[in-house]
Amino acid sequence: MTCFDRITIDPAQMGGVPCIRGLRIPVATVVGLVAEKKSDAEILRDYPDLEPDDIRQALAYAAEAVRERQIPLRVA
Repeated sequence: MTCFDRITIDPAQMGGVPCIRGLRIPVATVVGLVAEKKSDAEILRDYPDLEPDDIRQALAYAAEAVRERQIPLRVA
């Protein structure tokens, strides 16, 4: 099991959604930026509080979250 030491969940912050290191930057925001083909350099420029390892761990956390539940997909 991976240790997600850069991911925090605080019910009093951002409605309890997983965020990066207690910042008000949700994991979903970082993953979404990667999905939009933003480079690490662009993400770090737009979110100067982030570090490169934050991006990697956000992706790893998202991968683990998807592994843990079924996501409804449209059948082709």
